[in-house]
Amino acid sequence: MIECRTLGTWELKVDGQAPPSDLTWKKNFGLLVYLARSPKRSRARNHLIGLLWADKPEHDARRSLNVALSTLRQRLGAESLHTDVDHVRLGAGAVDLDLDRFDALATAGALGAAADLARGEFLEGFALADASAFEDWLLVERNAVRRRSLDVLTRRANERLDAGDSGEAEELCTRALGMDDLFEPAVRTAMLARAIGGDRAGALSRYEAFKAQLKTRLGTQPNQETEALAERVRRERTWRAPTAAPARADQGGRRAPLEGRADALERALVAWRACQSERHRSVIILEGDSGVGKTRLVEEIAARARVDGAATAAIRAVEADLTSPWSGLLSLCRHDLLAAPGAAGASPAALAVLRGEEPAPEFTRAFSELVTAVCDEQPLLLVLDDVQWLDRESLLAILATLRDPPAPLAIVVTASSHPARTEVDEVRARLGREVTGVVLRLGPLSEGAIARLARWAVPAYNDDQIDRLTRRVAVDSAGVSLLVTALLEAVAAGLELRTSQEGWPKPGRTLDHTLPGDLPDNVVGAIRVMFGRASDDAQTLLRVAAVLGGRRPAGLLGRGGEFEGNRLAAALDELEWSRWLTAEPRGYAFVARIFQDVINRDMVETGQRLRIVQRCADPS
Repeated sequence: MIECRTLGTWELKVDGQAPPSDLTWKKNFGLLVYLARSPKRSRARNHLIGLLWADKPEHDARRSLNVALSTLRQRLGAESLHTDVDHVRLGAGAVDLDLDRFDALATAGALGAAADLARGEFLEGFALADASAFEDWLLVERNAVRRRSLDVLTRRANERLDAGDSGEAEELCTRALGMDDLFEPAVRTAMLARAIGGDRAGALSRYEAFKAQLKTRLGTQPNQETEALAERVRRERTWRAPTAAPARADQGGRRAPLEGRADALERALVAWRACQSERHRSVIILEGDSGVGKTRLVEEIAARARVDGAATAAIRAVEADLTSPWSGLLSLCRHDLLAAPGAAGASPAALAVLRGEEPAPEFTRAFSELVTAVCDEQPLLLVLDDVQWLDRESLLAILATLRDPPAPLAIVVTASSHPARTEVDEVRARLGREVTGVVLRLGPLSEGAIARLARWAVPAYNDDQIDRLTRRVAVDSAGVSLLVTALLEAVAAGLELRTSQEGWPKPGRTLDHTLPGDLPDNVVGAIRVMFGRASDDAQTLLRVAAVLGGRRPAGLLGRGGEFEGNRLAAALDELEWSRWLTAEPRGYAFVARIFQDVINRDMVETGQRLRIVQRCADPS
């Protein structure tokens, strides 16, 4: 068997070994590849002479062809090369061409395997200067293969984006742009990958570089679709760099990929896109215990919605909200929806009700009117995170909008099983009949997902080290994605995991029911390591947030830490980016109570606690 690698730097192997030197002579190799790519792998002798030896007299040219065919027959075997007076034909299975496999995989829709083969130009660096007809064929073939490769790489990049892997998506786009740096679909997907990954500046930098290249080389501008995407990216959040945050040179500051949630993300995006295209109201319910990644998945969905041109609004409830009627709905309106494009289309009376200071019986009707007005301008995605703590009045009013006339509205709800919310259960029971939507249950990460995260966190580890690390992390984290990531990032920072004495969690317990003393030592050690890697300002705010508990506004956290302005904003951005805290319009809260508990127990001195309480109690 002769294997020919033609995508990228060309290479030959015979039965897996280096080929005889005569088979790598350029015209012999060119003839072999040309025959393998010919219809029915057959060509007329006269055609081959004109292709490769047109510069020679006919007698010499025929002799050169015969010598080349003799070499191929010797290496392939007589049964694999059929010749007669007029024609030459390769036998089936005589040559394994990577381009043939690429075409078959792409046609079958196996984009991942096809993209793995698309490693460069067709016969990169190969040329036959004295065979102009071959060079003409090679140019046409290269252009055709390049177009197919660009299509496969870009489509695969979009698949990886839909699976939550913006890093691989950008790497695929980089490969595509290495073949054609002006291929606009790859530029757009690369911009999306950076924007969804939180790198707004990087996405715009990619756009500006592309725009400058177009102007310099072609005297043109990006098309309307690319310009519109750039404008949407400009409206994305700018993350302020912390003044003293530790560098993440190994991962370039990127967040961990969204492993183990590809199916859930894909199903959620299908529901969201159907809501957009068919202009109907829909609900996406994400269920799972604390720490399994519901909030992270919601962030991914919301980021996609924003760059798609949708308006988004989000709230994250805390336990205290249960006893604060209408607090969730009013926060949703006053911090996001009332400023959304199209909001002015609601009646003045409805807007006045929602801007009022006191609860009013017209809240439900006014909210419905506002949502419809915003949806008339663009699709709308509402996020209700940790809905088990949302006040009943707000929850009923928000879910009631699902019964209104058709509009491109999706409500994303995340919920833990305790306490149960009958309001959400009722909506779930109506799915498929009165309500369009999907229910997604998130469980622990599999060992396969943990292994892939381990390779991301410590790429220098070999297979055996990855296997041992995966098994240790799986035991200590119980597959809870929040703890998996904390453990792996701590290992990357130098933490050495030790063998645990007993399993965790105890039967019937979840992360929400766990005290610091119940956690495996490795998990507590990981939290301490990650705390130590935070900047000094971020550590200060973590202590303040841990002492105060609950959800606290930025100003109060800054008062407790005795700093404000850009310094406060940068530290809060660091903590949100590193997934210590989550933010919503009313303030910041820990992503998981166990983080707060460990910091309170291990990182706050008695004197620090007293000073924080005093500063926060007395604004002066």
